[in-house]
Amino acid sequence: MNAAAPRPLEKIWHLLRRPQEIWPLFRSYLGLGRKLRHEPIADAAGLARFLETRATFVAQMSLYTYLRTRAGQRYPVLFENPEFVRAINIAKWQIWLACLGDISLYAGGLLARNLPGEAAAAGRFVSGLVDDILARTGRPEDSGPEFTAGCDALRQRLAGALWHAIPDDATIFVESPPAVVKWAPIVDHLKELDEPIVLNSVRFRWQEIRRDLRASLRYDELAPALRETPSST
Repeated sequence: MNAAAPRPLEKIWHLLRRPQEIWPLFRSYLGLGRKLRHEPIADAAGLARFLETRATFVAQMSLYTYLRTRAGQRYPVLFENPEFVRAINIAKWQIWLACLGDISLYAGGLLARNLPGEAAAAGRFVSGLVDDILARTGRPEDSGPEFTAGCDALRQRLAGALWHAIPDDATIFVESPPAVVKWAPIVDHLKELDEPIVLNSVRFRWQEIRRDLRASLRYDELAPALRETPSST
């Protein structure tokens, strides 16, 4: 598969050595900062955009924050090492897949819980959105040799989900926190020390995103799209 064309969120990753510019850019792109205002999610495109952008936000901000905290003043110098940059790029894509899986399962669970009798349709609908996101992403040149396997694992995770049983809490967010610890290019003995803090920090990032999704979903408007999603053959 060919590498995907650059997308707006890719710009964010190139600003890591200018941290003062990153958060305003994220807030602008994601539409954050508007007081008590939630963009309604009433169609497939809106939900897909939410899933993709929030997965990117949590993945990149979690990894960036951890690396910068650990490296301190040496942080900019590390980017002069090609191997370190390569490891960061691989990490960001693997963590993104984990984040995309967590938020997609949560979204499907909300749809299944709030549209009685539509759990199977909700699963097909969300799985289709994720397939579209992965197709648009392609296989990025900097994603490393395990990216395709990670995509396959994400699809399998969705295929095996019990959508009606996913609770409206943090229970399903089980892959993104450990993914940051696993893939961050930091020596193992430091990761062992940092693990509890890193896990909690990733979990914390999801709290506001869950609140936003609850407030934004328009179930009655999404229901027809769910029912029109074809069954797999």
